[in-house]
Amino acid sequence: MENITLQPSERQIQDFVTQYQTQLVASKNLYVRYLFKLDKATVSVYTSGKVLFQGEKAEQAAQFFGYQASKEKTTSHRQNCPLIGTDEVGNGSYFGGLAIVASFVTPEQHDFLRKLGVGDSKTLTDQKIRQIVPLLKEKIQHQALLLSPKKYNQVIASGYNAVSVKVALHNQAIYLLLQTGVQPEKIVIDAFTSGKNYQKYLQQESNRFSNPITLEEKAEGKYLAVAVSSMIARDLFLENLENLSQELGYELPSGAGRKSDKVASQLLQAYGMKSLEVSAKLHFKNTEKAKKLLER
Repeated sequence: MENITLQPSERQIQDFVTQYQTQLVASKNLYVRYLFKLDKATVSVYTSGKVLFQGEKAEQAAQFFGYQASKEKTTSHRQNCPLIGTDEVGNGSYFGGLAIVASFVTPEQHDFLRKLGVGDSKTLTDQKIRQIVPLLKEKIQHQALLLSPKKYNQVIASGYNAVSVKVALHNQAIYLLLQTGVQPEKIVIDAFTSGKNYQKYLQQESNRFSNPITLEEKAEGKYLAVAVSSMIARDLFLENLENLSQELGYELPSGAGRKSDKVASQLLQAYGMKSLEVSAKLHFKNTEKAKKLLER
């Protein structure tokens, strides 16, 4: 889905309101002044003055404000502005918690990050990531959150699902980072759901901010701020996995494959269900698979 953010003048905004008055709808977001449902495009006018265009025909709607697609697309992936990027690690792993990090990166820091070899954590070895992360933590403003397996299971039981949990954590990480006084011109989230879903689940959250966000697929390979968050989150997730392994006396694997089923069955036999409640994401299919292995 196309996402475009502009900051036109108040006069341009009012001209747009007049032009599309019949497509104006109510918004539950306190920070949205006007919300328009156009043909295959949604336009949100925020109290900050920024205007967010989303949908297949976002470009056409943005042209009202003089938007030029070719120029905007050429510069959209260039990181020539202060930027917050977020990413999460642990979502696909049965054992271990869910780590989410938001990082604030300025253009002046790009050379430093590239010299360190910062990139998508999925393309780097865990050893390399853990060598680099201490320097990233020291030099880059960031906010890291870890939802432990025990807390994760409690939150899921309370009515959240795997997607809404991530929306809550991404939003909270960004909110807390913004509270430190950083002023990003753009906020990019490595997309894990649609913009529509994100906004739907965001309505449940009390801590909100007016800055528009962009959900972009494979953002960790396009934006250094997202790559930094990906690496710090990976380090945090691995640290949590190691701590849980030491506590239980079993090496807990990352991922959700057969190895996880086997270790889970061993934990069930040794300690019972309470061991999985504090170390694993219980709603994964691995839980039932582990129980069946134990019955054999």
